[in-house]
Amino acid sequence: MRSNTRRSTGASSPALRAVAALTIGVPVLAAALSGCARTVIVEPAADAANPKCADIMLRLPDQVGGEQERTTSSQGTKAWGDPNVAVLRCGVTPPGPTTDKCLSVSGVDWISKGGESDDTWVFTSYGRTPAVEVLVNRKLGSGADVLAGISPALQAFQPERQCIGAEDVDAPPAGSAPEGSAPAGSAPEGSAPATAP
Repeated sequence: MRSNTRRSTGASSPALRAVAALTIGVPVLAAALSGCARTVIVEPAADAANPKCADIMLRLPDQVGGEQERTTSSQGTKAWGDPNVAVLRCGVTPPGPTTDKCLSVSGVDWISKGGESDDTWVFTSYGRTPAVEVLVNRKLGSGADVLAGISPALQAFQPERQCIGAEDVDAPPAGSAPEGSAPAGSAPEGSAPATAP
């Protein structure tokens, strides 16, 4: 005679259901919590697909100025901090000669400008291709700390130009005329000197 008794697999026991819930729930909770860090929406630069930008991106640190890297929406971009302390775009138009302030950090020259907002500094690498732009929220971070963290990633590419200041330009000696001009008091060849009345 056959018994109508079922053998329990234990799946319906309260203890096993609790373990199963924890086993499934913990990874789901961890995934949900890791999703709290929002993706930073960054417009890519015109030359973001430059292979040198990919090299720079791989060389950038996970932390800058004590802030952790965040996920960004576009190729050739990075961001650090939540809220953003620094946002980087590789492949921006290289700046030409300018009278804007220039500073050198770890052998990399940067043009410095106040951003559209008084709270943002805009730094653009100078003399290297591709050029890199870094926006720094000056209320949340130090431009010097951010550039100190980022500059080593650009050192792999040799500078084509360097910033110079007024003190770097040789001034003509006092009393000398620029090349190609006649000395004071002399007349050009083929002309008569002016005479006093």
